[in-house]
Amino acid sequence: MNKNISNFVIALLLSTSFCFGQSLTSSNLPILKINTNGNAIPDEPKILANIEFIHNGNGRLNNVNDPANVYKGLAGIEQRGSSSRELFPKKPYGLETWADVSGKSLKINPLGLPEESDWVLNASYNDKTFLRDVLTYDLVNKMGRYATRTRYCEVVLNNNYEGLYILMEKIKKDKNRVDISTLKSTDNTGDDVTGGYIIKIDKTSGATSKSWTNTNVTPFGNSKTFFQVEYPKFADITTQQFDYIKNYVNNFETALLAPDFDSPVAKWREMCDIDTFVDYFLITEFVKNVDGYRLSAYFYKEKNTKGGKIKMGPAWDYNLAFGNADYYDGYKTSGWQYKINDIAIPQGDVFPAPFWWQRLAQDSEFKAKAANRWIALRKTIFKTETINSWIDSAAAPLQDALKRNFSRWPNVMGKYVWPNYYIGSTYQNEVDFLKDWIRTRTSWLDSQFSEFGLTLANEPFQSKETPLKVLKNPIENDSKIEYQVFKKGKVTLSLYDLNGKVVQLLVDEIQSTDTYLLPINADNLSKGTYILDYQLDGIPVERAKLIKQ
Repeated sequence: MNKNISNFVIALLLSTSFCFGQSLTSSNLPILKINTNGNAIPDEPKILANIEFIHNGNGRLNNVNDPANVYKGLAGIEQRGSSSRELFPKKPYGLETWADVSGKSLKINPLGLPEESDWVLNASYNDKTFLRDVLTYDLVNKMGRYATRTRYCEVVLNNNYEGLYILMEKIKKDKNRVDISTLKSTDNTGDDVTGGYIIKIDKTSGATSKSWTNTNVTPFGNSKTFFQVEYPKFADITTQQFDYIKNYVNNFETALLAPDFDSPVAKWREMCDIDTFVDYFLITEFVKNVDGYRLSAYFYKEKNTKGGKIKMGPAWDYNLAFGNADYYDGYKTSGWQYKINDIAIPQGDVFPAPFWWQRLAQDSEFKAKAANRWIALRKTIFKTETINSWIDSAAAPLQDALKRNFSRWPNVMGKYVWPNYYIGSTYQNEVDFLKDWIRTRTSWLDSQFSEFGLTLANEPFQSKETPLKVLKNPIENDSKIEYQVFKKGKVTLSLYDLNGKVVQLLVDEIQSTDTYLLPINADNLSKGTYILDYQLDGIPVERAKLIKQ
C-alpha cells in the first residue's frame, strides 16, 4: 500500500475511533437500539428501521445485549426540528412505529407512556442540563393542562452509541394527547365543520400544511402572523374546513382589536377559553422562552357543541428557556416575554408573536386572573423549593448517562453551543445556573404580578417593570442610576465600554430588597456610549445604554 494512503487510512481510523469511542454496555436508563441497515437518516421522508426497546424495570440495569422486552419491530425514522437539526451534529429524530414495511402505523405504549405510534427523540444538544423541556412539561401537566410526557433513554444507532435522548410524545390529535373530534372529509357544514382543529405558529420546517398569513394594524404596530393547520393534515383538510378555521381566527383577532375589547361582553371572550390563555401566558413568562408566543406555539378548537372555543396549548419546545439564550434578552431574569416584538422586530425578525398577548395584558379580567393564578401557583408547583427538589431528583439518575453523552459529544460541556448565554465547566455548574436563574426570575415576577392584577377603572395599565433606569441620559453630573433589588443578594453594577472592557465597578455588595438611587460622576467618563450591566447573585437582571456627550 502507498505510504501516504496508509497514513491516511490510519488517521481516518483514529478519527473514527475518537468520534465513536464512547460505547454503551449497560445503563440504569432504558436503551433504544435503532438499525437502518446503514442507510443515512434524511430530514424527510421517514425510512425503514428496526428498533428495540430494552427496559428491565425501574432500579434494574439494562444491558445493550439484553433481549428487547418493551418493543421489537419496525419503525419509520427521519430527522426533525429546525435549528437543532441544521446546526448540531447530534440529530433529533421523529419516530413512528410501523406494523409492516408499507408504513402502516402501529400503536405501542413504550416505558409506560399512553399508547400511540408517533414519537420524538429530543437530542437536547444545546440544553446541557437535559432538564428544561422535561421540567416545563412536568409543570404544565401539574397545572392541569396537557403537555407531552417524557422518558429518558440512551440510544444506539447502527451499533454506534449516540448518547442520552429524551423520548417524547409528538403533538397530535389523540384521545391521550390533544383530545378533539375527528374531522372527516364530509364534515363541511353546520356543527360538523366547527372542529376539531390544531393550529401552530411556527417556521415551515416539517410536513407541508395548509397555512395563511394575517396582517393587522394594531396599537402595538403592524402584526404579521403565520398560521399553519397541524390537524387536519394537508392531504385531508377540505376547502370548507380550511375557510372555517381561518375565518374563525380572523374574527377572533378582529374582536380583540375592537374598541370595546375590554368590555365584559366583548365578542372575543365568547371565542376563547381565557383560562387556557392565562396558563399559557404564565408558563411562558415564568420560563421566559426566547421563542415564546412566536414559534412552536399551538392552539386548538373543538366542535361548537363540545365547547367550541380556542384553547391555547399544548406547550412545546423549551430548550431555549430558563436563561439559555444569548439573544433577544433571553438570558435576563427581568422583562416581559409577551413584549418580545419590541425587541425582535427592530432586529428584522420575520417570525413575530401575534399581537394577542399585548392586547390581553391590557384587559382587566385577564390581568386579574393571571395575577391570582400566579400567586396560587407560587404557593404550590411554582414554589422555588419544590422546583429545586424536582431538579435534583430528575438529574440524579442521569449522571452516568451524562458522562457517556458528553464523552460522545466532546464539544458541548464547557463550550459555547448556540445560543448559550451561560457556559458552565461542569454539569453541576449548569444545574446551579438553572436554579439561580429560576429563583431570580420568580422574584422579579412576584414583584410584577403584585401590580399586574390591579384594575383601576379605565386607566391604562402601567408597570414598574424596568429594574434598571438611567435618570437623565445622556448623563450629566446630576444624573442617577435607579435600580430595584427584588430579593436580598449580591448586587453587581458594572459599566462597560463597547469593547467589553469594565470601565467602572459601581456596586459590588450584598443589598436588601429596595429601590436604590446611585449618583453618577460624569466627569470621570470620556465621551461615548457605555453599557450598564446589573446582576443579582451572578444572574443577569438588566442592561441599559449610558451615553456621555
